[in-house]
Amino acid sequence: MPLYEYVCPKCGQSFEKLVSFASADRPQSCPSCGHDKAAKQISRVAAHAFASGSSAGSSAAASCSPSFG
Repeated sequence: MPLYEYVCPKCGQSFEKLVSFASADRPQSCPSCGHDKAAKQISRVAAHAFASGSSAGSSAAASCSPSFG
């Protein structure tokens, strides 16, 4: 199961939770205050890739390519 980051709209607490793919978009319970409407957040790594306008896959592939010449 993947690890997702959630944030609670009631207390502002952010937390990580192992959740199945099928349940990832469903609201989760906050471990701090118990509110049951914590929402999944976009990961910082993915948000950074979108903000910079580059594709995470293309930069990783370019850096892993052997240099011949």
